[in-house]
Amino acid sequence: MSRIGKLPIQIPSGVTITVDSDVITVKGAKGELIVPHLSDVTVSVDDGVATVVRKDDQKIAKSQHGLQRALLNNAVQGVTQGFEKKLEVNGVGFRVSGGGQEIEMSLGFSHTVKYKAQDGVQLTVNKMEITVSGIDKQKVGQTAAEIRALKKPEPYKGKGIKYADEVILRKAGKAGK
Repeated sequence: MSRIGKLPIQIPSGVTITVDSDVITVKGAKGELIVPHLSDVTVSVDDGVATVVRKDDQKIAKSQHGLQRALLNNAVQGVTQGFEKKLEVNGVGFRVSGGGQEIEMSLGFSHTVKYKAQDGVQLTVNKMEITVSGIDKQKVGQTAAEIRALKKPEPYKGKGIKYADEVILRKAGKAGK
């Protein structure tokens, strides 16, 4: 039995879950998300609790059991609280400006780098910190990863864009005489 899949999902007040044959719709205070309904599991909603049960013990059903529960739980959490990731920009001469859907960055290149976020993702700039927020966990994580990939942190001085909780392993530079 899947340890994740067998856990029930508590549905907070103000959140409605509609189960169809191919999609599951989750509506809440922050918006609406659509989760695919996987073929080898069934989702039932009773008395403010959603449960995921697999149809049989085949390998595909076992793998979809925990996945369906995790996707549904992330959707419920997204429409109630939302998700956010923080990025830090470190480096002499590096600048970040803008906000909303688009930011502009000076990252040591000969040109400024403009990044436009996809729909449903909000970008906030506070000095040298970028906050990526939204209700879809996958979109928030993907956007943060794309921004970080523009200038990954280097191991000698730590210059670049890193996650706020990320630890950069530093290397010693050249050994002087």
